[in-house]
Amino acid sequence: MARRSNHIAVLDYGMGNLHSVSKALQKVSEGARISVSADKQVLDSADRIVFPGVGAIRDCMAEIKRRSLDVAIEKAIRTKPVLAICVGMQALMDHSEENGGVDCLRLLPGNVRLFRAEQSVGYSLKVPHMGWNCVHQCRSHRLWDGIDQHSRFYFVHSYFVETSDTSLISGQCHYGNQFVAAIGQENLFAVQFHPEKSASSGLRLLKNFVAWDI
Repeated sequence: MARRSNHIAVLDYGMGNLHSVSKALQKVSEGARISVSADKQVLDSADRIVFPGVGAIRDCMAEIKRRSLDVAIEKAIRTKPVLAICVGMQALMDHSEENGGVDCLRLLPGNVRLFRAEQSVGYSLKVPHMGWNCVHQCRSHRLWDGIDQHSRFYFVHSYFVETSDTSLISGQCHYGNQFVAAIGQENLFAVQFHPEKSASSGLRLLKNFVAWDI
């Protein structure tokens, strides 16, 4: 029997850590085709999409809109497996308070808030939240398969997602207070941490994504 094709497109809007993400995907996806592209035909033809992101949300949203990728992202989320990473996850929400306030893609309900020192109890909270931290898996998901509860993942962020829809929350982390570390909705999975920098647990999550069928 012929092997089913597996074309993974990493969304290139000029703001993601594209090299690290694509190299990690290549490591865990034997036989898959990895594309780094903003071409809408490439994104349409791909079997799954990775939506990475680093930097300021204002710049991310400006580039997404300038390249008309907001429509492509929305279409992908309706039709195929999508993994959003870090600022990619934040961009899916309604609004971010970064850069004086920025409207996001409004594909998921919730807002993006700044970590503040008053969130912590008994110690000074350093911002950004940078380094390894444990993630509590709130509910089972195909992308958590083979990853131990409270495994450590690598974070670099000053802002975090806040949503009142608890059914979306697939993972939480503690930094001052609990915050959303992962979101799952149908064929979309989004993480605040960087799986491509998270050693064996991050690579396992990426491997699960590569094999995730909806």
